[in-house]
Amino acid sequence: MPTETEKKQARLDQAEQALHDLLTGEQVVRVEYDGDMQEYTRTTEHRLRAYIQELKIDLGLVVKKARSRRVLF
Repeated sequence: MPTETEKKQARLDQAEQALHDLLTGEQVVRVEYDGDMQEYTRTTEHRLRAYIQELKIDLGLVVKKARSRRVLF
């Protein structure tokens, strides 16, 4: 039985492949996770990118950047 990390990695692989397909000419791509199917098009590409980023953060592949702070004098 796959671990939670393995499941997330599989989802990430699928989402990245879907993004590649979308960027190389597919009109609609489908990503399935947790029993749901999401469809993405070029106009909703930003949502697919956000999902990929979320998975990478969950897997510890990307560290969230701290927001810059203004210096007040």
